Amino acid sequence: MAKQKGIIKLNGTIGDITFYRSKDGYIAREKGGIDAKRIANDPAFQRTRENGAEFGRAGKAGKTLRLALRTLLLNSSDSRMVSRLTQLMMKVIQADATNERGLRNVIDGEAELLNGFDFNVTGKLGTTLFAPFATAIDRASGEITVDLEPFIPANMIAAPAGTTHFKIISGGAEIDFEAETFVTTNSETAILPWDNTPTAVISHLNNVTPNSTKPLFLALGAEFYQGVNGKMYPLKNGAYNPLALVQVSGL
Repeated sequence: MAKQKGIIKLNGTIGDITFYRSKDGYIAREKGGIDAKRIANDPAFQRTRENGAEFGRAGKAGKTLRLALRTLLLNSSDSRMVSRLTQLMMKVIQADATNERGLRNVIDGEAELLNGFDFNVTGKLGTTLFAPFATAIDRASGEITVDLEPFIPANMIAAPAGTTHFKIISGGAEIDFEAETFVTTNSETAILPWDNTPTAVISHLNNVTPNSTKPLFLALGAEFYQGVNGKMYPLKNGAYNPLALVQVSGL
């Protein structure tokens, strides 16, 4: 694979060379590959078909999770989040000890492997929020909670330069990966000053279906703001807002 240089940037295929634009710039590579019909039918490509089926399943599962948390992710994700999540979903599927290769899935895998996943690597929760918090997922009642005792924001939140205010956000999600459906509830604090004034107790309750048999997720994050003339503006378009899965309950 080679990078294009020069004034004229090409897109498309000329002869055996394909030109395209990626996040790494304009790329040129030799056209090639194996015929799709052969991959679909040749016994020699059985492993390829199995891997492809599971990769597709991982992509759909990641998309469903992202849709469930869409409201929180609007201001809290990085440019490579989708690919990172798909890779981790593959590990979840590969942990399925029940089904054969090619048929493994998230439900029979280890959804708990998603615990700790940061949706924004430019603003990780663990290096941003230092205030202790307690989480709980009560499957019987459908209550997904997170609680923070009073803390001093300037001491317990490593906010990016320019921050004057912040808020704590959370979301509880119940996800049916097979049907690609979900139930989600989100919570947030008011916009609070980032200073040396202790916060009040923060308690978020996010309800999902009681006695659910689906994987349950709790996401926790923060959003940063800059106050100008009495108005609050998202800081740097949310580039440093952290959001992570802090508890996962699979089956």
